[in-house]
Amino acid sequence: MNYYSDAITDLIDEFSHLPGIGAKSAQKLAFHVINMPEDQVKKLADTILSAKKNIHYCKECCTLTDQEICPICASSKRDHSTIMVVENTRDLAAYEKTGKYNGVYHVLHGAISPMLGIGPNDIRLKELMERLQKDVKELILATNSNLEGETTAMYISKLVKPTGIKVSKIASGVPVGGDLEYIDEVTLLRALEGRTEI
Repeated sequence: MNYYSDAITDLIDEFSHLPGIGAKSAQKLAFHVINMPEDQVKKLADTILSAKKNIHYCKECCTLTDQEICPICASSKRDHSTIMVVENTRDLAAYEKTGKYNGVYHVLHGAISPMLGIGPNDIRLKELMERLQKDVKELILATNSNLEGETTAMYISKLVKPTGIKVSKIASGVPVGGDLEYIDEVTLLRALEGRTEI
């Protein structure tokens, strides 16, 4: 039985499609939006549409940005000879919060997972290999400490090692099965500083 009008039910349904939003959270968000002033709802809707229209991949590191080159890649203060490979933009943001890493990044937008049918061609590996043609001295693999992250790190290591570029992996301190975006800055910093060559 439907308790609400079609418009309310449709709004709840749309919110429930967002990741991490269950039925109760979707209902809460829907009623919050309904009770917001119309100008705030319009600003929210316009911001969502603008983000969808204007955000794309950085031509260098493949992170999400509204510019051709993201601010990190565009900065002359960053060490462009050191590239940290992360699975997604949230992981990049987690390392940036430490304030201690001065290199640049490469965002894969996923990890190799044969069980899910995700292979090397389904993530941004080709772009990484093109970047390694430039003057790169070290590649830091900062993938998650789960099966997919470890598989991805080993695959990249095997591809890059023959080039002579130093390949290192972030040290333990990041718990196995943990996602980088949920780990505090101190733990991330220790993992970065204790990285080992592989």
